[in-house]
Amino acid sequence: MRDRNIIWLYLFLLASLVDIAFLLEGNLSLRFFSKPLILLGLIIYFFQITRPIAATFLTKSILSALIFSWIGDILLLWPHLFIYGLGAFLMAQVCYIIGFKLAQSGSNRLDQVNFIKIFFFNLPIYLAAAFTFYLINPNLGSMKIPVIIYIIVIVSMVATARERFKKCNSASFWQVFIGAVFFFISDGAIAISRFFFDFPESGIIIMGTYVIAQLLIVMGIRSFIIDPK
Repeated sequence: MRDRNIIWLYLFLLASLVDIAFLLEGNLSLRFFSKPLILLGLIIYFFQITRPIAATFLTKSILSALIFSWIGDILLLWPHLFIYGLGAFLMAQVCYIIGFKLAQSGSNRLDQVNFIKIFFFNLPIYLAAAFTFYLINPNLGSMKIPVIIYIIVIVSMVATARERFKKCNSASFWQVFIGAVFFFISDGAIAISRFFFDFPESGIIIMGTYVIAQLLIVMGIRSFIIDPK
């Protein structure tokens, strides 16, 4: 993992700031140039730092999640392609779930899982998702089933990130978990702005939490690769 790879992080951060600046100025047409560059820098960065372990399922799952997210970013630039963007992000969440399961140590046997304990630990996540669905449900129409499926998957992604507690090093756990929570917040803001109330600050909240989420998840997986314990 060479320091020269950090240039791709600079591209990611610069593209993120430029895209948010376009949002603030209302230059939505210019986002067709800035938004695709955001995850492109992060994808290249992750690809470069994981080249020695490129053949592992962990690397492939996280890289796939980033690529699906990148596709989703592009598709969501066109409002009429929202359902396809949702599908791309659904695949990204599935890949992240797989990656989070792989980026931990210890046993995952079902007979050793305390489901009641897990339920109460994850209860705040379930309640937040349920409240969001309660707000947007009346306006979902034909999107109800796809949105329900997506909510289930992203809740599973956040729960899987939380379940890594004490199964990896502290830095990796907190970076991935906080990143997953920010991803949940970003998607919640998208749902509320599209199906409940389009508040003026929605775009900034959505993109701000989203770029932080993706960066933290990548850095958390990087921390695990460096020190799995």
